[in-house]
Amino acid sequence: MDAVRFGLGIRALRRRRGWRQEDLAAAVGVSQAEISRLERGERRRPSVDLLEKVAAGLGARVEVRLAWQGEALDRLLDAAHAAVVEDLVKVLNDAGWECRTEVTFNHDGERGSVDVLARQPETAAILVCEAKSVVPDLQAMQASLDRKVRLAARMTRDLGWETPSIVGRLLAVREARTARRRVAEHEATFAASFPARAREVRRWLARPSGAIRGLVFLPGSLPVNARQRYRVRLPQAPAAPSGMRE
Repeated sequence: MDAVRFGLGIRALRRRRGWRQEDLAAAVGVSQAEISRLERGERRRPSVDLLEKVAAGLGARVEVRLAWQGEALDRLLDAAHAAVVEDLVKVLNDAGWECRTEVTFNHDGERGSVDVLARQPETAAILVCEAKSVVPDLQAMQASLDRKVRLAARMTRDLGWETPSIVGRLLAVREARTARRRVAEHEATFAASFPARAREVRRWLARPSGAIRGLVFLPGSLPVNARQRYRVRLPQAPAAPSGMRE
């Protein structure tokens, strides 16, 4: 953290409100001396709790960003995400679904993008997919998915597809012990939000019926030898998807 820049920001917001240091200190429950040290950039190792408290008192928020070799970390994260998307598209294509990736939308001020939007031409079923290289914050992701599912019919029209008969949702997560553990730690929540798992998802992809809410694990960005260990060939018809793990 750039302590000097952060302190200058705190001072600017405080003065914008017409507050003295004593006023801000009273509002957030710290000493005036603490505010003074923050504003001068002399508080070299402040706790995140303190920073969030002071920022909230000024109507601001603290964003912590991990940086590594310039933009290298962003590229690394993008590569992991892209690998999960690639595997998900292959699974869906194998099951006879047509896919579009990174589908953007802008309707009535609601903007965003869908990682994978897929349709089964024979039934006009639509699947809104989120691809994650790590287990996401479920509450935030669920709210985002709800919005995308609600706008799915409009997105399909934008693509020139027919009005969907069914709109399902699917969360695809990279296969990893950490991901499995996190899902297991919050199993009740995940089961309520995404009750369908690999076997049921495979059956649904072959014959869509009802608005599925599914969670599957995919090999994602694992190296080739690990991907081969995780790949599952299903004893089903050739059109059935492979690559999901129970």
